[in-house]
Amino acid sequence: MDLNFSAEDIAFRDEVRAFIKDSYPAALNGKIDEGEELSKDDFLSWHRVLAAKGWIAPAWPKQYGGTGWTSVQRYIWSEETARADAIRLMPFGLSMVGPVIYTFGTPEQKARFLPRILSGDDWWCQGYSEPGAGSDLANLRTKAERFTGDDGKEYYRVNGQKTWTTLAQHADWGFFLVRTNSEVKAQEGISFLLIDMKTPGITVRPIITLGGEHEVNEVWLEDVIVPVENRVYEENKGWTCAKFLLAHERTGIAGVAASKRGVERIKSIARTELDEGEILLKNPFFKRKVAELEVDLSALEYTELRTLAGESSGKGPGPESSLLKIKGTEIQQRITELALEAAGHYGAPYYRGFGEGDNEHPIGPDYSHRVAPTYFNMRKTSIYGGSNEIQRNIIAKMVLGL
Repeated sequence: MDLNFSAEDIAFRDEVRAFIKDSYPAALNGKIDEGEELSKDDFLSWHRVLAAKGWIAPAWPKQYGGTGWTSVQRYIWSEETARADAIRLMPFGLSMVGPVIYTFGTPEQKARFLPRILSGDDWWCQGYSEPGAGSDLANLRTKAERFTGDDGKEYYRVNGQKTWTTLAQHADWGFFLVRTNSEVKAQEGISFLLIDMKTPGITVRPIITLGGEHEVNEVWLEDVIVPVENRVYEENKGWTCAKFLLAHERTGIAGVAASKRGVERIKSIARTELDEGEILLKNPFFKRKVAELEVDLSALEYTELRTLAGESSGKGPGPESSLLKIKGTEIQQRITELALEAAGHYGAPYYRGFGEGDNEHPIGPDYSHRVAPTYFNMRKTSIYGGSNEIQRNIIAKMVLGL
C-alpha cells in the first residue's frame, strides 16, 4: 500500500484534528493523567459525540453504520485521537460483539442491537474467561440447559461464573460463551449468548486491582433465563463466533498510535533534568532502550497498516492479528517499564504525599504519579485476548505450518 498522504488525506487529517479540538468534551481533559477513575458517563460523553458525527465505528461496513473510510483514513484517525490524548472508546460493543452480530446475527438481532451499540444506549461486557478457563478458554464450564417455557417459547437456563469481566458494573448487556453440549469435543459444545445484565440471577462482584481501580469483576450466573432468540449463530457453534471476535479484539489490542504517544512521553520525561543535574536521555543505556523500542514500534506500525489495507479490501483479520497482539502488548509493557525507570524512586507505588489524602500532595514531578499503577495494570495485556503463548501457537500452526 502507498504510505504517502495524498492531498485528500491531508485534508481529512486537518478535518479530524479540527473536529477533535472543537468537540472533545472539556470535562475529560487531564482526567487520565491525574489518575481519576473514569465513570460510565465519561466514556459515553465522547462516544456520543462521535456517534452524532457518524464517526463512531470506522471498522464497520458502511451498510451497518460504518464510515466507509480508507485504511489510510482509519490510520489517520487513530493517530490523531492518540495525539489528542482522547480516552479510549470501549471495545466490547464496537470492536467485539458488534462485528459478530453483523456477521453471524439474524436480521432481527442486527436491527435490535447494532443501532444501540452505535448510539451508546447499550454498554456491553464480555463473559469469556472463567476460573480454570482463561488461556484454555474451550475448557469453560458455565452451562446453559435448553427448555421450553410455560409460554411455549424456547429458553436457556444458565449457571456458572465468569471472571476478569471488564467494567461489567456498568454493563447493560453481556456476550457470554456457555456450554450447551458436554458430550462432544470441547470446542464443539459451546454457544454464544447475548444476555441482559439486569436478568434475575446475575451478580457482579468487584475485583480491585493493584492500582486501586475497580476495573474488573466476577460475574455469577444462577438460574439465569435467556431466550433462545438471543443466541448468535447455531447452537454448539459458538466457538466460530468466539474465534472471529478474538481476531478483531487482537487487532485492536496492538494500540500502535497510543504506543507512539507513550514513547514521546518517555522521551519528554527523559529530557528533564534530574535532581543531580543528569539528563536521562543522554545515558547511553537508557537511550538504547528507547531506540530499540522505536524500531520495534515502527515494524509493528507497518504490520498494522498492511492489516488495515487487507480489511479495506474485504479480507478479515487472520493470523496477522496474533502478530499484532504479541508485539503490541510487549511494546506497551516495555513503555510502562521505561516510564517507571525514568520516574525512579518517585514512582514507588505507595510513596505518596502528606496531608488530606493519598494523592492530595504527591511527592515528585507530575509525570511520576501514575507510572506504578499504570505499570501494574499493563501486566494484563499479554494475557487478555488470548495469552501471547497461545498466539505463538496460532502463528506456528497457521503461518509456519508446524
